[in-house]
Amino acid sequence: MKMDILSAGRLRMRKSIYMPAESKEEMVELPVVSVLLRHSAGNVLFDTGCAPQAADDPAGRWGGLAKVMQPIFSAADTVVHQLPKHGLSADDIDVVICSHLHPDHCGCNAAFGRATVFVHRAELAAARAEGADKQGYLPQEWDIAQGYSEIDGQKDLFDDGKIVLLPLPGHSPGLTAARVELERDGTFLLASDAAPMTRHVDEGYAPKNSWDMDLAVSALEEIKVQKDRGATVICGHDEAQWQQLSSRQEGFR
Repeated sequence: MKMDILSAGRLRMRKSIYMPAESKEEMVELPVVSVLLRHSAGNVLFDTGCAPQAADDPAGRWGGLAKVMQPIFSAADTVVHQLPKHGLSADDIDVVICSHLHPDHCGCNAAFGRATVFVHRAELAAARAEGADKQGYLPQEWDIAQGYSEIDGQKDLFDDGKIVLLPLPGHSPGLTAARVELERDGTFLLASDAAPMTRHVDEGYAPKNSWDMDLAVSALEEIKVQKDRGATVICGHDEAQWQQLSSRQEGFR
């Protein structure tokens, strides 16, 4: 199995959301990460990132959320335009794993009409709840024609231990990570916003934009356990890690 790290957009947000001690006026730029997994049973995409339309018309696509989570990317930086660099198109993706249904993680879901799209049952319920748009669940991002395959608990995607979905609620009600086992490069945990930055894992505190702070801290504790056991944690928005990963042209195996 081969794993590649893809650009899925870029955001500007208040630094204090992720680092509470920082000034509320200071901003931070955040990469948005998607992961392509080429399994013998099919091509898998973990998170589809930001929609290209958010680059061209942020307010039109995201409404008021675009002021809090400012898009600073071009359409070319989104997943649907990155896949051809890896010899694939949207129609070549067989499975999408949706960590959660916030716009910067599910914005291209609709482009993968041939794929089975997995999401946690609790996450879908949160997105469908009354007033969910005020919690960052925008129907134009997550509500897709092909619908979702719901999970409720761990799921071994191909029943071989190579891609295992792990619910880690806290940032959102149904946030789901994925543990990936590669033959050469070992174990990876695709953590998404359960661990937006490496510092959150190492220091054990959750960002302010967590749905449930206690659960978010518990999720970070579980991630730290897996890291201490040797897993490489791929964070959702860590700039230093992104610079390192994006420079690795050969991917992981």
